Amino acid sequence: MNLQTLGWQPFFQQQLTLDDYDTSVVARVSAHHRSGYQLLTEDREVTLAVHDSLPSMTVGDWVVLDKQMQFKRCLDRSSQFSRKAAGSKLAEQKIAANIDTVFIVMSLNDDFNLSRVERYLALTNEAQVEAVIVLTKADLCEDSYALAQQVQSLDAMLMVETVNALDPSSVQALAPWCKTGKTVAFLGSSGVGKSTLVNTLLQDDTQETGGIREDDSKGRHTTTGRTLHTMPSGGVLLDTPGMRELQLANVSQGLSDTFAEIEALAAQCRFSDCSHQNEPGCAIQKALQQGQLDERRLNNYLKLQREQARNSASLAQLRSQDKQLGKMIRSVQSENRARKNK
Repeated sequence: MNLQTLGWQPFFQQQLTLDDYDTSVVARVSAHHRSGYQLLTEDREVTLAVHDSLPSMTVGDWVVLDKQMQFKRCLDRSSQFSRKAAGSKLAEQKIAANIDTVFIVMSLNDDFNLSRVERYLALTNEAQVEAVIVLTKADLCEDSYALAQQVQSLDAMLMVETVNALDPSSVQALAPWCKTGKTVAFLGSSGVGKSTLVNTLLQDDTQETGGIREDDSKGRHTTTGRTLHTMPSGGVLLDTPGMRELQLANVSQGLSDTFAEIEALAAQCRFSDCSHQNEPGCAIQKALQQGQLDERRLNNYLKLQREQARNSASLAQLRSQDKQLGKMIRSVQSENRARKNK
């Protein structure tokens, strides 16, 4: 194993100093558990226990260690994926870092949902990472071609591949994105066949797979953690658990890129604060009436806009509170030191 097979690229190389080459070791975070981080170097696996002195890291991060395998610093990221933490918890959760391509996996049975694809695309576009839509379980669908065309209609430039996750020759369609030095990640809801696809790409039964539930034709959730794997093709694969509550935050540019044609229409409305409902001169309503815009797509755009605005405001409030708390703690510590010195 060498750094390139772990996904090392010139972007990270440029961040090293001459001193780093003599006194340091470069490693990549391969797994993140509650108790600590697992890291891979060129010749060993290292474990770092979670400590207050460590920055917040995630799977895919590159770090610099000293010769005793102690943490020195984390390198700047080429990309980062994060979300609002699932549930009501007010926090931002990092999902992965330094990804080159995201395989957005969706099955062609009852899981098929264009609005969910748009949600993942907003996240991927915000990170400025290439997205490939991977459609699985075509054998359970009567007209896979028609559904694939629906996905393609979201964006003429979008890469869409239909594969049989159990067939290595079919999965070979994904090979161009899995070359040495490249890191790919999987996003998708539970049970769409990600684990089966991972096993085929790795040529190993690394991930446990589950069958199909008879009541709703959906697969069972099997992956429980984010981990890095090296592929026989030379690339690096990051598998993620199914994210049932992928709430968007701070992805305004990603939404603009995902719904570019809607935002272009909005710019033509008579009023700059048009809500696109019943205002006169609304270019979006006109496009709807003329059949140039899909109502489902518009409704999802407005829904995701509201969600990301709400979550972004909540996280901004949290950051402000954290700053105020930090100032208060530093003030108390300063006063305590002043009293001790008297």
